[in-house]
Amino acid sequence: MPIVTSLTKLLKIRVPVVQGGMQWVGVPQLAAAVSNAGGLGILTALTQPSPDALREAIRETKKLTQNPFGVNITLLPTINPPDYAGYARAAVEEGVKIFETAGNNPKQLIQYFKTNGCIVIHKCTTIRHAKSAVKMGVDVLSIDGFECAGHPGEEDIPGLVLLARAAQELSIPYIASGGFADGRGLASALALGCQGINMGTRFMCTVESPIHDNIKQTIVEASETDTVHIFRTLHNTARVFKNKVSQEVVRLERRPGGAKFEDVRELVSGQRGRLVYENGDKDYGVWSAGICIGLIKDIPTCQDLLDSIEREAEDVIGGMAKLVVPRAKL
Repeated sequence: MPIVTSLTKLLKIRVPVVQGGMQWVGVPQLAAAVSNAGGLGILTALTQPSPDALREAIRETKKLTQNPFGVNITLLPTINPPDYAGYARAAVEEGVKIFETAGNNPKQLIQYFKTNGCIVIHKCTTIRHAKSAVKMGVDVLSIDGFECAGHPGEEDIPGLVLLARAAQELSIPYIASGGFADGRGLASALALGCQGINMGTRFMCTVESPIHDNIKQTIVEASETDTVHIFRTLHNTARVFKNKVSQEVVRLERRPGGAKFEDVRELVSGQRGRLVYENGDKDYGVWSAGICIGLIKDIPTCQDLLDSIEREAEDVIGGMAKLVVPRAKL
């Protein structure tokens, strides 16, 4: 029997699993594969060099799947910001109805999507920010715990507590993000009041993922201790794979007097990170990975992955139900 939640009903998907936006990874072949497998695939807008390129990516995805998929737009702290409005407009004009948003000051973007009848999933790392997003009119919150890849915020609250706090405080559906890679995780998230899960790193390690096979194999061989936080001293914390480059960044940050961004700029270049996925050299640059890499032991198709997650979650939920037995009558 399928697992039915408010998320599956709202998004019209079979499995309550969202493939989160990932720079250089959220491309048509992966997004379509996730959607075809019953989850919600997500295209990453800023992976495309321009709004027009995003239009083409959306059209390509539509050729690969008839199922719902979404577009991620992440607002980044940068001196020269991308054309966020142009990306948003291109996606809406191409008929996309589901958006994942993340980053600072998303109000204008969210209002534009809601005005155009779209569903918005907004990613937050604190309950405070989640409540602000509710006031902006988002439909679903993606609650991002300390275990996640990328930016977990600066308050270091792990998912177990953060999701339980969400159950206490939030008035709209929320999904769990950070540390999820299997059906056991999905079942635990549902127990914490979530309506589904968001996975990024797990989808990196699938057949349809566009990254180099060497990096996929690196993930399979890694443990939960093989990530590290960079930018801690710059108050822009990011969890990335522990390699020569990221460890050098940490060393520079920990030296007497610390480090300025200019000191590590070349090491953390986004283009170097992109080339990791292309050339397969795990030590070429920094690349995002969550601690769920310790749970990843294979490289399945997206269909096989979601089928196994669905099956395992059903088994776990069924097993938990058996723990509740009638009280003996006195």
